[in-house]
Amino acid sequence: MPYQLTPGRPVGTPGIIGNISRDLAAYPDGYATKLLGGAALHVALAAARAGLPAVPVAVIGTDLEWITADPRLAGVDLSFVKVVPGDSCAFRLTYDEAGQVTSTTASFGVSAALTGHALSLLGTRRAWHVCCRRPLAAPLILDRLAATETPFSADFHLASAGRVIPAVLAALPRATAVFVNAAELVILSQAISLRDLRLVVVSDGPRPAVVLRRGQRAASATPPDVSAIEVTGAGDTLAGTFLAGMAHGLSDHDAIHVAVAAASEAVTRPGLPIPAGEG
Repeated sequence: MPYQLTPGRPVGTPGIIGNISRDLAAYPDGYATKLLGGAALHVALAAARAGLPAVPVAVIGTDLEWITADPRLAGVDLSFVKVVPGDSCAFRLTYDEAGQVTSTTASFGVSAALTGHALSLLGTRRAWHVCCRRPLAAPLILDRLAATETPFSADFHLASAGRVIPAVLAALPRATAVFVNAAELVILSQAISLRDLRLVVVSDGPRPAVVLRRGQRAASATPPDVSAIEVTGAGDTLAGTFLAGMAHGLSDHDAIHVAVAAASEAVTRPGLPIPAGEG
């Protein structure tokens, strides 16, 4: 991998709380594709590829039980993915010509049980990354982590960020890192002073990604010009790779550069298509 970090042994294996889902990505030219998605999966997979073993915490239905034997996920520990009867979370993601999400529709299915599942596991990891997206009760999870002084980072999704970010403000100053895109940064900066946050990583599609420490620009990296095939999960790939960089002790400059390289390389691949017969 061009973004593989130098050898080293990070302390602990973080848990990644979020969804694993069936995604239907639709584009302006009429092209649509069915993908295995969900922030917990994409963040954990990117972290593992960059040398940081990570454990996704999710609830899926029996319709996705096959992922536990999917060779594409061989590097990811799926032991905290709970399989229950019913339908898995499903998203329809509509993109514009610039590769930005214009609308999202969701059917949460059995992932409605994610909050309870995550709470039952919080004592098992030394650090966590929380994908603050519905149906997870993110305020409950972040408040618990902050109260126990357990290291955690967090990300958001634009479709719900306007509701979720104000609800988790009390915990955010304790986060080791907060990941947002440019539109989510506007919501974040209106809700809290960026000086109160240790580290914020801002992605912006083909424009430079920026690292802010206490509101001050600490590093940035401009994505290379690539021919994108599938942009779903690019932000999660950046987050997972940046977390791996932090765990390996990289500087902000080096961590954001390997993260941007990973995300840029990821969009040149066709994602994780759902195999025929499983869609």
